[in-house]
Amino acid sequence: MSTTTAQRAPRSASNFAPAAEANGYGMNDRIKRLRQLSFEAEPSLSIERALIETRFYKENYGKYPVPILRALNFLEICRQKTIYIGKDELIVGERGPAPKAVPTFPELTCHSVEDLHVLNTRELQRYTISQEDINTYEREVIPYWKGRTQRERIFSHVPKEWKEAYEVGMFTEFMEQRAPGHTALDGKVYRYGLLDLKERIAGELANLDFMNDPEATDKQEELTAMSISCDAAILFAERHADLADEMSMAEKDPVRAAELRKIAEVCRWVPAHAPRTYWEAIQMYWFVHLGTITELNGWDAMNPGHFDQHLAPFYEKEIAAGTLTRDEAKELMSCFFIKVNNHTAPPKVGITAKESGTYNDFTNLNIGGVKADGSDGVSEVSYIMLETIEELHILQPGSAIHIGARTPERFLRAGCKVIRQGHGYPSVFNPDVYIQELMRQGKSLHDAREGGCSGCIEVGAFGKEAYVLTGYLNVPKILEVTLHNGVDPVSGRKVGLETGNPCDFAGYDDLYAAFMKQVHYFVDMKVRVSNYIDRMFAKYAPATFLSLFIDDCIAKGRDYYNCGPRYNTTYIQCTGLGTITDSLSSLKKHVFEDKRFSMDEMLKAMADNFAGAEVMRQTILNRTPFFGNDDEYADAIAVKVFDDLYDAIEGKPNTKGECFHLNMLSTTCHVYFGKVMGATPNGRLAEKAISDGTSPSHGADTHGPSAVIKSLGKLDQVKSGGTLLNQRFLPSLLKREEDISKLASLIRSYFALGGHHIQFNIVDTETLYAAQKCPEDYRDLLVRVAGYSDYFNDMNADLQADVIARTEQESF
Repeated sequence: MSTTTAQRAPRSASNFAPAAEANGYGMNDRIKRLRQLSFEAEPSLSIERALIETRFYKENYGKYPVPILRALNFLEICRQKTIYIGKDELIVGERGPAPKAVPTFPELTCHSVEDLHVLNTRELQRYTISQEDINTYEREVIPYWKGRTQRERIFSHVPKEWKEAYEVGMFTEFMEQRAPGHTALDGKVYRYGLLDLKERIAGELANLDFMNDPEATDKQEELTAMSISCDAAILFAERHADLADEMSMAEKDPVRAAELRKIAEVCRWVPAHAPRTYWEAIQMYWFVHLGTITELNGWDAMNPGHFDQHLAPFYEKEIAAGTLTRDEAKELMSCFFIKVNNHTAPPKVGITAKESGTYNDFTNLNIGGVKADGSDGVSEVSYIMLETIEELHILQPGSAIHIGARTPERFLRAGCKVIRQGHGYPSVFNPDVYIQELMRQGKSLHDAREGGCSGCIEVGAFGKEAYVLTGYLNVPKILEVTLHNGVDPVSGRKVGLETGNPCDFAGYDDLYAAFMKQVHYFVDMKVRVSNYIDRMFAKYAPATFLSLFIDDCIAKGRDYYNCGPRYNTTYIQCTGLGTITDSLSSLKKHVFEDKRFSMDEMLKAMADNFAGAEVMRQTILNRTPFFGNDDEYADAIAVKVFDDLYDAIEGKPNTKGECFHLNMLSTTCHVYFGKVMGATPNGRLAEKAISDGTSPSHGADTHGPSAVIKSLGKLDQVKSGGTLLNQRFLPSLLKREEDISKLASLIRSYFALGGHHIQFNIVDTETLYAAQKCPEDYRDLLVRVAGYSDYFNDMNADLQADVIARTEQESF
């Protein structure tokens, strides 16, 4: 197998190709070429990492303590994996042997031969792989990992009742095939090199007290492993430097040869040392990013945190010194964006594949917001990032503008103009609320201000916290089981408690009490197994490289997955607030109060998917108070459900001395959850998607976006670690400058009401239908799915239908 891939660059005019326009607005020729290559590259499956790891484990498993074994495995991968430097590139490094070549992680979940054939042939989210590689995988990888994967450890120990509830779609479990935790970094990455961290580790090792500290041996193993992981990443960078030097000597174009020598110089300095320049700072982060997603991160969110705030000091210093121009800074930023876009998510298997079908690896850039001292975080780098988002129009990275009370209106308007383009980026966050959320959870003010979102909408203290998302809870499904006395009507399995025949309930309060008994039952079931899985990762899959960058892992001598971080939070994501609210509202209004329908009639109509009961369904759809219309009847139910979900989850102990918290996130799981459900009391038909995040049910919000934000504003969102609100506007609403002001005012108004997050699709239904009919004409049509955007024609029919079904707002 080849260990290097060298690409020659085309001729260019200067060390940094000039911007297309004098003001730096627009892609230059280099970026156009890199973008096109990234856009056209076909995702493929690389078996290289799996082969290196399998051979290493065969020779070394049992010889070393697990943390050291994992670090040595990481070192071996960094020593052997293919190094790639593409033509035109300034920021270098790939997770696989080439752009969009994705490794597998057999220690987490080992794909079967059947999996590999499915991935290679399926129409959507295809990962190409040769038959030769499939044969090699079958011969060398699969036999060794049988019975040894994290997924098998989990499923061989979970209780029967948990597995049955999981299989019917009551909840999902993130960690059954990937590394846990959404991770975002703070500014320490730019203040310390890995040699500095090795020196700090050496000091901690020297101070271990084997006489009085019973954990001294465990700390020694973990710290030694962290030091080895530093060596691995430095070696990985030096191999890039060697290849760049080698390529420069063969390069006939003197300009590109100079670029390659500069790349070599940068890679010899970072990550071994703290970056000195803007270029080095971006490359420093990228090597850290690659290290974490190569070490273990099987499908998760690795994020740079407040990237603009981290880069601003380097930018401002070089601009003042005359060693960097704005155009050069923007070109490097564009190169970084394209690097992220080259990294498609590793493919999933089983239920996780059903709940999330996307190439998006959920890297999310936080832009703007506040600094640790409370001052405004917007800088010129913030505007450069917004311009880059608008011009590149690519799938990744995700981006979010953070709009607090101190954020300049100019920045909000600039963000709104990018939103107007209709790519689904950036989403919008409210730091004034999420700082309160984090402080409520126990973070200091300083650490909360340095926090923000990673992945989708969940928040944490950047560089100081492991915040683990355990999976989604299908709240409407819990009501469905309640209405059938503990039985799932779709599968016929008894998965819940016997809370009584709903036809015997004397009133709405009896129904709601039974529903909440089921909620507590399933939450407690999920917590117990999630805690077990937590320990499996701490025991068998420590993240010794990632631990280097999270306070206080080095000081404690503990791993990221084993209580090392300063804060350790566990989230359960509740899905379907709109659907459960509207279903309860329908039952309360039509069955218990107005007695328009009996419970038996309602249950029969749902069992028949409302066949023969269209009059009932239309009555429900048109005469039920629905969430999202500033209707106190429905909104009071939503508030009650939200608060009671909080009470059911908040404070449940995790394995790290802290606790579980509520999160209101769905990603695309609301589509999967809908597929495993029958019809619901709000008139939703069987197998149709339930509502996403905290958004209203599809088509239920009929009174415009102002009514939507008023309804959402009644929720105490500080109780949650994230709430997701999707809105879809007609493009004609945002054509004029005054329309930008209206959108900005809508955002400010929602945040003044206590909103955590809002995001927008700016696309009309006609365009979406046209894209379905002629997908070749809409290859780059990006739409907002959940906490991320995706290419519309990379989405399956159910996801496309979900986006189309969202209310098309025609006015502010």
